[in-house]
Amino acid sequence: MSLPVVNHEDYFAKIGDDHKFPINKFGELANYLIKNKIVKKFHKPYACSVETLNYAHSKEYIFDIKNKTLSKDGVKKIGFPLVDSVVQRSLIATGGTVLASKLAINYGIACNTAGGSHHANYNGGAGYCVFNDVAVAAHYVINRGLANKILIVDLDVHQGNGNSDIFKENRNVFTFSMHSKTNYPAKKSTSDLDVELEDNLEDQNYIKILKHNLTELNKENFDYIFYIAGVDIHFNDRLGKLKISDEGIRLRDELVIENFFSKRIPICGVLGGGYNKDFHKLVELHSMLHQSCAKYI
Repeated sequence: MSLPVVNHEDYFAKIGDDHKFPINKFGELANYLIKNKIVKKFHKPYACSVETLNYAHSKEYIFDIKNKTLSKDGVKKIGFPLVDSVVQRSLIATGGTVLASKLAINYGIACNTAGGSHHANYNGGAGYCVFNDVAVAAHYVINRGLANKILIVDLDVHQGNGNSDIFKENRNVFTFSMHSKTNYPAKKSTSDLDVELEDNLEDQNYIKILKHNLTELNKENFDYIFYIAGVDIHFNDRLGKLKISDEGIRLRDELVIENFFSKRIPICGVLGGGYNKDFHKLVELHSMLHQSCAKYI
């Protein structure tokens, strides 16, 4: 049996060749996973329904995206042009995380090759995030009685402010964000557990901090994990402010996966951010999530 991984060709969208978001990474990551025999074949998602999206987003915002009637300010805040392919990508990628969340129940572990759009909140998107796929999927899993106490482990370099906003009054979802103190967003939200990291932090201290917090989180009785494995913590990332090496990212992913999988807690892994100056390195770094998870299938 191979690791269940969700992918769709519509994860690519037409945002312009000169856009600083590396939209081509999704297709190239899929190719990399197949070529290196990390994945045999992909599970294909459907577009997320309005009903399911509405767990985490207002209907007004959902239809503003679907109908492309969002205000100019709203579009500017997201950072993508609101064109048909962006709308389709947002619906399909969110559906991808929902599908991966169900596969994780069946197999113990599963991944999306997109996802981790953690800046989107109930009423709008931000920071290249249209719909908050993890928030949507977390609500989906709880509403169907598949989990009672979810932990979101967010190790993107940026704070998962959308998740902390959406779940601030929800005792069924615990938000943990370990991020750069001085990075986007300028005004941070309050997660259940925020760990702010100083600029230029390197592997040894990063891993030490992560291990400590995993030990603390192990005291809680979680029965489902979403893992946002952003690789913008890398030293060569254009938008990161940390100095984590390739090996540091690999060790981080292995630590997180081993910690929860060993306790037989289902894990759904999603990509998170990555803006490496070297595109081929970016794809390789993102694949580390899937490589780490594949060891347990």
